[in-house]
Amino acid sequence: MKQITLDNQDRTIRRLRAQLATQRRGLATTKKELEDTQVALEASHKVIAGLTEIGLSMSKKIERMKVKKQKVRSNHVECHQKFQARTHEAEDSMQAQHLLIEALVDEKDSLLQTIHGLQEANNAPAPFDGDWEEELEEEPEEEEIEDIPLGEGEIDDE
Repeated sequence: MKQITLDNQDRTIRRLRAQLATQRRGLATTKKELEDTQVALEASHKVIAGLTEIGLSMSKKIERMKVKKQKVRSNHVECHQKFQARTHEAEDSMQAQHLLIEALVDEKDSLLQTIHGLQEANNAPAPFDGDWEEELEEEPEEEEIEDIPLGEGEIDDE
């Protein structure tokens, strides 16, 4: 009986040793998987840090672009306002010149009427009563206008 007990204990010990070896192999595999997972996790952290850095860099670039866009927009508005002001100045100047021309024409008509009235009062002959010969005017030869190629010449906006 003792032999049977010893045999049973021997089998139990071998079975337990086999289980222990299996568990050790499983533990080694789990340990290797854990190490691989840890390496992958560190790589993921590096990728996340890199992406975060790229994101921050892009955010800064976007902010700079927004500032630049705002400056361009304000410069455009300023240029447009200056252009509008110059346009209004030119229109006002043209209107003033037109009024001046009208006043000069009116003054010329008034002076001609005054001259005509004075001539009639003095019984003077009309200056153009047909007693004089007209000088034939020679028609001037047409001068060729020089073509200015497109793209040449400067425009001064100031």
